Amino acid sequence: MKSLLSTALVGALMASVAPAFAQDLDPLTFQLKWVNQGQFAGYLVAKDLGYYEEAGLDVTINPGGPDIAPEQVIAGGGADIITTWMAAGLAARERGVPLVNVAQPFAGTALEMVCSEESGVETTADFPGKTLGVWFFGNEYPFYAWMAKLGFATDGSEGGVEVLRQAFSADPLLQGQADCISVMRYNEYKQVLDAGIPEESLTLFNFSDEGVGMLEDGLYVMEDRLEDPEFVDQITRFVEASMRGWQYAIDNPEEAAQIVINNDMSGALSLESQIYQVGVVGEMIGGPALDMDAYQQTVDTLLSAVSPDNPAITEEPEGAYTTVITDALE
Repeated sequence: MKSLLSTALVGALMASVAPAFAQDLDPLTFQLKWVNQGQFAGYLVAKDLGYYEEAGLDVTINPGGPDIAPEQVIAGGGADIITTWMAAGLAARERGVPLVNVAQPFAGTALEMVCSEESGVETTADFPGKTLGVWFFGNEYPFYAWMAKLGFATDGSEGGVEVLRQAFSADPLLQGQADCISVMRYNEYKQVLDAGIPEESLTLFNFSDEGVGMLEDGLYVMEDRLEDPEFVDQITRFVEASMRGWQYAIDNPEEAAQIVINNDMSGALSLESQIYQVGVVGEMIGGPALDMDAYQQTVDTLLSAVSPDNPAITEEPEGAYTTVITDALE
């Protein structure tokens, strides 16, 4: 993994240390998409090691959870910046929450579908008649795009698939409730392996490999806030310090994992699982500039998604991203 920050950039950031502590820190509230875990190690490291303070920021990191939608939190004024999947961000924008992608630290996708040996699924041609676990709250869009591409109905009718509204765990597969389930490579997939299921017995489908990959864990703010030069400056410093945190996590996965554990409010995480998670996530970190080809693939996939409950987007987005922040970091 190449360095995420140039030597000159790091030097410029360090040069800001003295003035940052000589004045009040700018408060900034950051809403995560999920609970504190290795998925967000770069941000937790940046806060724990004082990178945000050195950038003149007093950052509050609010964990997410199954009942927390970052898009709703920021729309209600509960956060200044959020991290969420682009599918959810664009869908929210079309529905009247004017979110703008300001940076894209995650350059890849970790969303996959894993099928048990007992399911008999070896290729996508084996899906008809099977029960597939799907996450919702904006995570369902890649799945519906995939099924539309394959030509499979999702209402349980003959020749189609049955959709199980999956909780955010691997339990439906482990308990035999579904033939295949949604997993993140850095999280639920390891839960399956930790349950003693041999990796070679599983069939794994990566959404990106299936042509419906979508950008995950981008950074978003409300559009009107970008009219304020002071806010733009704060977000620029936030992204800069965050990428510094990600580089440290990549270079020091065990220390980063311990920082995650120290911020785990549930007490359910293990150091071993978080070292694994930080390592997998670290391979996905790129940016922070948005890759336009990946952006367009995300949009095209969303436009092809057919959800019986809630279509993702119905038209090409306008103004959904800005390069102002990342251009300033070059």
